[in-house]
Amino acid sequence: MNGVLIIDKPQGWTSHDVVAWVRKVLRIRKVGHGGTLDPLATGVLPIYLGEGTKLVPFNLDGTKEYIATMKLGQETDTLDADGKIIAEKVEFPRTQQELEEALNQFRGKIRQKPPLYSAIKQNGIPLYKRARSGEIPEVAERDAVIHALSLKDFSFPRVTLEITCGRGTYIRSLCADVGRSLGCGAHLVELRRTRSGRFGLGEALTLEEISRLAERKEIEGKIIPLSESVDLAGKIMLEERAVARVRQGQPLLLSDLPPGQKERLRKGQRWGLLQGARDLVAIAESQVDSEPWISGDFQALRVLRVFNG
Repeated sequence: MNGVLIIDKPQGWTSHDVVAWVRKVLRIRKVGHGGTLDPLATGVLPIYLGEGTKLVPFNLDGTKEYIATMKLGQETDTLDADGKIIAEKVEFPRTQQELEEALNQFRGKIRQKPPLYSAIKQNGIPLYKRARSGEIPEVAERDAVIHALSLKDFSFPRVTLEITCGRGTYIRSLCADVGRSLGCGAHLVELRRTRSGRFGLGEALTLEEISRLAERKEIEGKIIPLSESVDLAGKIMLEERAVARVRQGQPLLLSDLPPGQKERLRKGQRWGLLQGARDLVAIAESQVDSEPWISGDFQALRVLRVFNG
């Protein structure tokens, strides 16, 4: 059982809870997740199975899409509805125009401070553990990228946003920062991830659906195969001789590639190497910019990860 299963994570579950549940229900040991969701959040959680766990590092840089609802006028210690209220304001902006103006400063590349209650490790200890023990550690700001940010709904005091962002963006921090810019404070009350990289809600299954499919032994049909579970420059079908070289961890030479393939290579691109039409053997990186006039036999692709089974 190798590939990726997209789960619509329920509220109240941690990402690790879902991983443990999948291990039990599908009776498979090698299970991982791509992109942590807080217990408050719901939505797209890619679960990697078997050899699919090797794909996680290749998918972490994909963009994420969210629908987030925040409540104006209250700040909490966790920046979301699971925390304690630490500040309240009675007077604050009430018009859509004021909200739109505030959002303008949070598009593009921004700086944000991760939540104190987060899994980021400091000196080997997660921040949330330090916070729960009474510490108030210094948390450095970091870069984040907001590709798109729009106002979806405003029903005072609740504001719903649609967000497309890059890796490592904290939506809790974004909502808190928007609240501060408005002068009233805010905290996240609902969060739904609608896309994680190449995976969207249209592919996601609830835990109940997975349980039923597993009982009927029909779950295999819902597992996305390795070759369809990662963004690559393209795919190259190899002959048996080249497959053997790859499985031994050897680089591929131009002579190992099928006719017409070398012209497609550009340095730094990542390619899926296939045996047959769909079986992913490896992910490799182009070492050269190949052109039709290039002659000689030299290393064309460096193998980054090999897949078995």
